[in-house]
Amino acid sequence: MSDLTTAFDTALRTRRLVAIVRGTDPEASFRTVMTLVESGVPLVEVSLSGADALGVLRRARAELGDEAWLGAGTVLTADDARRAADAGANLIVTPGLGAGVAEAVRRELPVAAGVLTPTDVIAASTSDATALKIFPASAMGGPAYLKALRAPFPDVPFVPVGGVDAAAAEEYLALGAVAVGVGSPLVGDAADGGDLDALRKRAAQFTAVAGAAGAAGAAR
Repeated sequence: MSDLTTAFDTALRTRRLVAIVRGTDPEASFRTVMTLVESGVPLVEVSLSGADALGVLRRARAELGDEAWLGAGTVLTADDARRAADAGANLIVTPGLGAGVAEAVRRELPVAAGVLTPTDVIAASTSDATALKIFPASAMGGPAYLKALRAPFPDVPFVPVGGVDAAAAEEYLALGAVAVGVGSPLVGDAADGGDLDALRKRAAQFTAVAGAAGAAGAAR
């Protein structure tokens, strides 16, 4: 592992929550990123499928400095990974295995690579991904699927993503997920111009869940 990858692995296992921002309004998306970080959510992914996502990443990087964890999500190709890194992303998140994962690894960037099936997990074991994003986790039965998947893969760092509300987040973390990735149940309509005060309240709820899970894990 590179120093950056090791640092991300530590941050992921400590903070246990990745916020996913995908908005139709670049200004609102930027404000959402800043509000999340100010609310104690330091791991934030900006999906490349959102409006001017690279611009949002550049602005957030300029405001937050080099130490902040700013991910680029929905990275599909090597070019996506290159453009995201050039915009300031120091984390790459993909919906599946492919050239985006390979390019992130080549650049020694942390990568959360998307998987769904046991076959995917086995294939990902050769990719040097930092974590494996189970996506879409809700489509496979949610926490029960994570429990089943961890039976043959007990040491794999899984991050369930997709339909993760606060209750599901608590259950995933209790079942051994290293972290959860949360989009609309946390972000709501904030990245489309919605209420930032409501976002702060949801952030407090999710950070409390993640913090409690971290404390429980440390006690074991």
